[in-house]
Amino acid sequence: MTSSKDQEFTLEQKKKTSSSWFKELRDMICAEFELIELELGGDAKFSRTKWDRASGGGGEMSVMRGEVFEKVGVNISTVYGEFPEVLAKEMPGAEKDVNFWASGISLVAHMKSPKVPSVHMNTRMIVTNKLWFGGGADLTPTFEVAEDTADFHNAFKIACDKYNPEFYPKYKKECDQYFFIKHRNQPRGVGGIFYDYFNTGDWSSDMDYTKDVGLAFLDIFPKLVRRNYELSWSEDDKERQLAKRALYAEFNLVYDRGTKFGFLTGGNPEAILMSLPPLCAWR
Repeated sequence: MTSSKDQEFTLEQKKKTSSSWFKELRDMICAEFELIELELGGDAKFSRTKWDRASGGGGEMSVMRGEVFEKVGVNISTVYGEFPEVLAKEMPGAEKDVNFWASGISLVAHMKSPKVPSVHMNTRMIVTNKLWFGGGADLTPTFEVAEDTADFHNAFKIACDKYNPEFYPKYKKECDQYFFIKHRNQPRGVGGIFYDYFNTGDWSSDMDYTKDVGLAFLDIFPKLVRRNYELSWSEDDKERQLAKRALYAEFNLVYDRGTKFGFLTGGNPEAILMSLPPLCAWR
């Protein structure tokens, strides 16, 4: 059911508001990550590359390689057009009309120190003849620290509880199920939250929730970086990190929905594969 509050916004206003927010969040995250580099001895900056999609829309990649962030990408995109047949069968609403519009932010950070966890975050809004939000964040440490795991989860629990106390346990479970490497029979990391096809009928509230998920990430992850960066590590620790990254790459290439969506809708390959680590190792 659509609320009267939801009806206050036209579809074009919803599209503009969401895409503007993803850009604003990108700018805030990049500024914070550059500040971390500066604080901890580096001077790296994000380089930005715009790209156009032949069938409609495009995006902008922001990538930084520094002393703290070995490789971090913070990408935004807004694309539109027609779903290919194979994807239309999977998307709500596309069985009636293959036209779509999608906007979002996607971030993956691979850290130089094995003691600092890798992280992924994305949020998005998709429109067919239906509309929904999706996204979340998950943490992938090489060496799990219980305090870090608890603080990361608590940040998203607070964001979820503001809207519905059922959200956090539901989306935590969905994250655990989604980020599971089936062929290795193990989780990718220590989880977080993951939600998709999210539409409560109140677009304004759903947009605010999606904003708060992004802001929760912006608050907690820099704290984890600053907390762990100066811990000492060995070459053996680095080897273990590279092996962990290999599993990360396997998941993103085999199971990740965003990777599949990007390629099937004619996205930019460099932006799609931004999530892959700079170095990894299989033994």
